[in-house]
Amino acid sequence: MYLYVFNTLGRRRELFTPNDPPLVTMYTCGPTPYDYTHIGHARTFTVFDAIKRYLNLRGYSVFHVQNITDIDDKIINRAREESRDWRSVVEDYTRDYMDMLSALSIRIDLHPRVTDHISDIIRFIERLISKGYAYVAESGSVYFNVESYSDYGKLSGLTSREAWRQEEEFIREKKSPYDFALWKAAKPGEPSWDSPWGRGRPGWHIECSVMSSKYLGSRIDIHGGGVDLVFPHHENEIAQSEAYFNTKPWVKYWLHVSYLTIRGEKMSKSLHNIIPFRDAVKEWGSGALRLWLLSSHYRSNLDYSEQGLEQASRLYERLRDVASRITRRLEKSEPTHVLKDIDILSKLKAINKSWHESLSNDFNFGLAMSSLWEFTSLYYREIDYSESQTILLYAYKSLVEFNRVYAILDDILEKPKATRLEEDLVNLIVQVRGELRARKIYDLSDFIRDNLRKLGIKLLDYRDRTEWVREES
Repeated sequence: MYLYVFNTLGRRRELFTPNDPPLVTMYTCGPTPYDYTHIGHARTFTVFDAIKRYLNLRGYSVFHVQNITDIDDKIINRAREESRDWRSVVEDYTRDYMDMLSALSIRIDLHPRVTDHISDIIRFIERLISKGYAYVAESGSVYFNVESYSDYGKLSGLTSREAWRQEEEFIREKKSPYDFALWKAAKPGEPSWDSPWGRGRPGWHIECSVMSSKYLGSRIDIHGGGVDLVFPHHENEIAQSEAYFNTKPWVKYWLHVSYLTIRGEKMSKSLHNIIPFRDAVKEWGSGALRLWLLSSHYRSNLDYSEQGLEQASRLYERLRDVASRITRRLEKSEPTHVLKDIDILSKLKAINKSWHESLSNDFNFGLAMSSLWEFTSLYYREIDYSESQTILLYAYKSLVEFNRVYAILDDILEKPKATRLEEDLVNLIVQVRGELRARKIYDLSDFIRDNLRKLGIKLLDYRDRTEWVREES
């Protein structure tokens, strides 16, 4: 099955063929830690984690670098507002960001920080100056000369030079209003570092070019972030990186995640509609939240709604319930050599194929989610009553593949020995309770049910059997 991605560069769907398969190099723009992580950030980070996980499932080896911009105007301003050192601001909000990654099971291979790469950034800028792509202003700031790079605007599609205007506060010392800063001369009271042009600090765009190429090389397979980064950030990255390396394209595939909106409006502090991740995870739980963040196509806006989160919560509970049932049944079942319920097997294969087709077509997580609903419905409707071990094994295999992307069933599908002993003890208790009910000793059987509930074990009584599930704490 071929894999296709929508490349922002050229705005077209392309066959995915990395530069050096099976290795895939991926760089995504990380946080500027000056405030708490919100669910809009969480969506972008979760999408790229799921993309990485699906590529791994397809046999690729993905090396994922995501930076931390630990020096920026926003950090300096926040430090002033709170009358504390800027490093303290960075550490507090970086900790919040790391907590979010842990809660959502997001795995980043490398987290470079800007302040650890000042010398690398200076060397990068020096070469751009020597090649004629950058110039030093009278203040000691260094700017990239946009006119020197003929392909400027190719990522965003902006062709009007008026639309390129940026960094208006420095416009007097720039050759053109659309030139952008590579190095900012120091201001009184701000953190700064020595450089050949005087003390100062890096510009925003140069940081990602330097850190991505330092760890991934001069040609990168995937570079991504939120759609709001297309211009000017990613446009400027392309200009300075391709000028530096004399390589086109520097990045083969540009992927951008669309907005998470509130009642149709982009989350914004000015609109007071920001939802911190730490508040959302307390209300909905990390598993349901991760499913919801992956409930639409990544290039479509995802609108915050209680109904959408409730649906994700229901799907989360269904998937965990089905996973628990299948693993328990497989532990008890004996191998058989007779294939039964061939029609169910055909339905399972069709669901699995549909799920892969959705994700192979530009990572369509929204369409893939419908396969998860279909899978759980098929289990409750037919697989739960099947005695075929082949059906159970194929259903288990599908769940394992789903979980490679969604990462919400690790504790069920990959159980340690201690967990299996615990399950054996619960099964024994449930069996004893069944005997008590058969003898009509209901007060004691209810005592067992109520106390298991306190321990997080919920009993489900059916006409001919009792099953149990773990409840989320």
